[in-house]
Order: sequence, then structure tokens, then C-alpha cells
Amino acid sequence: MRVGVIGLGVISRFYLAAIKEIDGIELGGVCDRDPDALAPHRGQVPCHTSHLGLLTRPGLDAVVVTVPNDAHVLVSRDALSLGLPVCVEKPVATTLADGRALTAQARAAGLPLFTAFHRRYNATVRALLERLPSLPPITALRVRYLERIEDHVGRDRWYLDPARCGGGCVADNGPNAFDLVRQFLGPVELTGADVRRDETGVDRQALVRLRSATGVPAEVELDWSYEGETKDVWVTLADGQVLHADMLAGHSEFKGSLWHEYLGVLREFTHLVRTGGDQADGLAALSLVHEVYQAELSLPSGQER
Repeated sequence: MRVGVIGLGVISRFYLAAIKEIDGIELGGVCDRDPDALAPHRGQVPCHTSHLGLLTRPGLDAVVVTVPNDAHVLVSRDALSLGLPVCVEKPVATTLADGRALTAQARAAGLPLFTAFHRRYNATVRALLERLPSLPPITALRVRYLERIEDHVGRDRWYLDPARCGGGCVADNGPNAFDLVRQFLGPVELTGADVRRDETGVDRQALVRLRSATGVPAEVELDWSYEGETKDVWVTLADGQVLHADMLAGHSEFKGSLWHEYLGVLREFTHLVRTGGDQADGLAALSLVHEVYQAELSLPSGQER
């Protein structure tokens, strides 16, 4: 299977490494608007500064879309229109309306539109999930996603532009955190949101309260101004046990956990491509992002829904 990678920013290296490691797939070409980003790949694989140039190249079987958030829909839509399965970075779109339209297009075409919720594949998270069936029921859940965003974006400064990112910490880190809640509790609804913005209007902190269909409460704490980095899950069980999954445990390298997580992303995506199906699973998290921002708009600043 030949996979193209569109966008060579800070996350692309994890996809490129995974492609090299997984048997049966190979890099079919790369694309980035910046010629300098293409330089390491010239002479090895086809290189393009236009995504359409790569998408229309013969022999491509699927694409990874890791462009800035505001371009996810454009590039993914073009790929789907040409019959190519898509693995797209979260969020699938910067607006719920665009996400719904893209999802409908993928389903109509019978093509995967696979959102890369990479924390699903974190080893400590998966180990905790595997323990739960033999344990008492969950009575509470807390997910923390805390970092200083400027330390993480590299040259991809578009993350700091709400118009391109789709917002701040809720739009960027929220999808991964919300998806983790769904992995443990299934579908959830929003019950409260406290969003804190900086002087420029960007949401830098948020405390989001959710509830499962069976009434189990969950809290998601997001922070873009945190000194250091904390990414973890806390699970409280009916017998009083409190279990913990530290997503960064055992990974001393900065962003070191992402190497194995993106292996999981690409393995599942390529399996989906081979087996067929029209999986499009990015809407649930995007809907929660939308609801948090709508809840914030409906109340005076600083109040909780």
C-alpha cells in the first residue's frame, strides 16, 4: 500500500517513521507548500508543493492529511473526491458544519475518513482499558491535558492563530481528551464548561464537565499555559479504587510517547483501508468542542453552564 503524506509540519515525522516501520506500506509521496520542507525527501519519493499534484499521481492508495487545521477540510475533500481513503489529524474540521459535510461525503463515497486520535493507542491507556472489564464499574473519570503550547508547535506557528487552529486549547487538545473520555465511558454529553481566555481572546485553560449515558461524571482539564507537561487519566471505581494512566510514563524524550501512538494510528488506518468500510469517527469530539464554545457564549464570562 502506497501512502502519501500531505503536510510536513511538526507531527509529520511520526507518520513518516511509522510508514517505515510497518510491513506492507510505503511512502508514495509527500507534499508541503514550503520547498525547504521537501528538501530531505527529494530524490527519494515524489515531492509536490500542491496537494492536488500528489493526489492525482498514479499509484497512490491512501493519504495522511497533517496540514494546518483550517486546511483539513479542503485537502480531505479533494482526496475523497478522487477516491482516496483519508487519515486526518484532529480535529477533522474547524467547524461542526464543515465536519458534518466532510463526514457525509466520506460515507456517500464509502471511504474511510479516519481521525488520528493518537492517545487511543497510548500503551498505559490501553493497559488500563484492558483491566477494567474485570473490575468494579467506573464512578468518575478525570482526564488532564496540560502543556505550554509554545513549547510544542515548533515552526507551526499557525497553532497560535485561533482562525487557523479553530480556537485555542479546547479546539486543539480538546478532541484528544474528549475521545479518551469516550473510550472509557462511551457517548457523553456536556454538563458544564469553564473557559479562561487570555488578553488576546484565546482560550488557554478550560475545565469541561461531561456525563455518560449511565450518569457517570467526567472532568477534562485543558491548559495551554502549563509549565511542563502532564497528560493522564484518573479512574475512580465503585469500590473506591483510584487507577491512574500516565500517558508520558516511560518516555523521557520530548514528545517521545508519540512514536508508538502514531504506529497505532497508522496500523489501524491501513487495516481499515484494506478491509473496507466508511468509518468517519471525528464528529463526536468535534461536536463537544462546538458545544463548549456555544456554552461559553450563552453565559456571562467566568460563569459555568
